[in-house]
Amino acid sequence: MFRLITRRIGTMILTMLFVSIAVFIASEVAPGNIARHILGNYVTPEQEAAFLKQLGLDQPLLSRYLTWLVGSDWRAARLVGMPLQRVKRPGTEYYEWWAVTDDGRLVRWDLKGEDLVAQYLQPDGSTVTQTENFRWQAGQDGTATFWGVNPKNSAALWQKGGNQSYWMRAKSGGYWTEQKGGAVRYIPLQKGLLRGDPGESLVTGRPVGDIIVRRLQNSLLLAAISFVFMMPLALFLGVVAGVKQGTLIDRILSVGGLTTTATPEFATGVFLILIFSSWLGILPGATVFTSERAAFENPTMLILPVLTLTLIELGYVLRITRASMVEVMETCYIRTAILKGLPDWYIVFKHALRNALMAPITVILLHVGWLIGGIVVVEAIFGFPGLGRYMIDAAFTKDVFALEAGSMVFVAIAVLTQLLADIIYTYLNPRVRYA
Repeated sequence: MFRLITRRIGTMILTMLFVSIAVFIASEVAPGNIARHILGNYVTPEQEAAFLKQLGLDQPLLSRYLTWLVGSDWRAARLVGMPLQRVKRPGTEYYEWWAVTDDGRLVRWDLKGEDLVAQYLQPDGSTVTQTENFRWQAGQDGTATFWGVNPKNSAALWQKGGNQSYWMRAKSGGYWTEQKGGAVRYIPLQKGLLRGDPGESLVTGRPVGDIIVRRLQNSLLLAAISFVFMMPLALFLGVVAGVKQGTLIDRILSVGGLTTTATPEFATGVFLILIFSSWLGILPGATVFTSERAAFENPTMLILPVLTLTLIELGYVLRITRASMVEVMETCYIRTAILKGLPDWYIVFKHALRNALMAPITVILLHVGWLIGGIVVVEAIFGFPGLGRYMIDAAFTKDVFALEAGSMVFVAIAVLTQLLADIIYTYLNPRVRYA
């Protein structure tokens, strides 16, 4: 078993690597332009180039991939000439990058006209500013340049008198405005996925890791509730249909399960909204999260999404369970138990059920990944702020760091749930052993 777990973890790491490369390449060749999506279709080529440079999207694909994987702070620290540190400023929820001076103070710079203005972080979270033009370094061509850390969490190369354009996100509204005083080169700072930092969203500027955790929690909540309702009900109905093979109840359950499974998610969701929200008016037709605890404060908003997911998965697991139960009930040892005169309930629960559950348990655990990542349509219909919906939005905007982080989560869930299925399968069938 230890070898199995080790082998599966190694497989997960290799799969993550290949998936991350594929996502980066796909985002590069996919149609669309993130600069025009954010700034608008009337942005000029010069404005677009300045925006892409600021986000580091002007760099080669391999360089951007390595930055996402292993980080860029180690490379930028050599250019700045100081150690770089990622800290959370007191009173805020976001991390910021600062350079560390010889005396241990945290500093970053901004360009005001031709003046380098340093901002020193104080213990209370405030900053003290001072002009530091002595840091300009004259080059062989007579231009004065300086490598430093800017307030936008990038290492920047400023050129005196360059008066470059750059884009700044407004504090209110989130829109971007063009400013003067930008750098001629940028290196967006991040530690890289291998050190727990998948980067910042290219659209919102917020840490992708924080967003992924919140969205995954929402999706896990929705999937867990659906799983708790769906699994026992589907197994019970599948066992009943298998035991009552060929009877009226078997036909009703089989046809009903096939109907719910064959109906697309969007059709099931819209149908339930139409009945329970529009006609009867007893349930909300959308999920509105005004706070992180909105689902617990108003749990009725989860009823229709959970019911939609349950109906979709119910029929599939029911039919798998029925087929497995029918096969087991026709085996020789079950017929022998019947001929001995054992009670029907004893035969089903003592002899048949454990073997009949092998296939359904494997299918159920394989579908955990679908419940996490495949509920995109359900989340979109009900406005549920889950991980699937976040991934769709990131795909439309070509927010590659968000896509990469979400893909890694999906791969980990798929491999780990399959490993859990193998462990449970070994418990159900002791004859199965993994080398």
